[in-house]
Amino acid sequence: MEIKEQIKIETDHIYQKVSKHIPEVEWAFHAPLIHKINKLKKEKNAVVLAHNYQTPEIFYGIADIAADSLALAVEAEKTSADIIVMCGVHFMAETAKLMNPNKKVLLPDMGAGCSLASSITGKDVRMLKEKYPGVPVVTYVNTSAEVKAESDVCCTSANAVKVVESLGVDKVIFLPDHYLANYVQKNTKVKIISWQGTCIVHEKFTGKEVEDIRKENPDIKVIAHPECPPDVISASDFAGSTSNMVKYVKEKQPKKVLLVTECSMSDNVQIENPNVQFIKPCNLCPHMKKITLNKIYDCLKNETNEIKIGHNIAAMARKSVQRMAAIGR
Repeated sequence: MEIKEQIKIETDHIYQKVSKHIPEVEWAFHAPLIHKINKLKKEKNAVVLAHNYQTPEIFYGIADIAADSLALAVEAEKTSADIIVMCGVHFMAETAKLMNPNKKVLLPDMGAGCSLASSITGKDVRMLKEKYPGVPVVTYVNTSAEVKAESDVCCTSANAVKVVESLGVDKVIFLPDHYLANYVQKNTKVKIISWQGTCIVHEKFTGKEVEDIRKENPDIKVIAHPECPPDVISASDFAGSTSNMVKYVKEKQPKKVLLVTECSMSDNVQIENPNVQFIKPCNLCPHMKKITLNKIYDCLKNETNEIKIGHNIAAMARKSVQRMAAIGR
């Protein structure tokens, strides 16, 4: 069998799923790489983890586990693979390494960072702990291992309120997303001491933008991520984590929906919900978009860009991530 024919047979079912989002001319470049990557995964006993913000050819073409950051952290620990390739950003690869200290974790582009993760350092957390002695530190998973190591427990947007309330205290330091902290404060009686970090994707949305879209689409359902500014959340029908946004669309099947979040997520959710019309004035994450099929292939083939974390930091950071996983959603 010719290689072209083999590639077509092995990738055609994937293309049928994503064909409305990827032109055929573009797929001609993706398919051979998807074929190579999936073949390499078997040869090397590797697993590919992909975040919801990855493009459809990655999300549906090569991912073994495709999910939000909490699910990726939990599922990473269950894998029996020798190699984990994280199709996401640096803090996600670090989190996978924390959960799998004896496995090789690779990141296709070491420059895939995060505005939230870069907004705070371990030194900043130590300063806050000195300023507020005895107050526990709840840290969003969108942070470096160094910051996690200085924290009591991690959380994601899916379980932030639950984590804060699980501590049984009247006050917590919540890092680093200012808007998520604001959202948590509205949903708990625990006093939140926040930091001024923001997500470059979600902070760009405005309440006026949402209202303008609503005027043009009176029957639309607007679903916002808690990392959005307060006026956006106020203008929305529902605010929730990445996984809860997906669940809302799947269960309620609105005629028309706006996901106020990263653009590729709208594509990925629409593929699973073909009867829902998506309005997409969404923003792209420049860091997530550094991950490409070419880089994934090179990284897996040569086993480059391995994530390394110092033993002491890893041991401390692992505890805060494991506490988060134990609390669950």
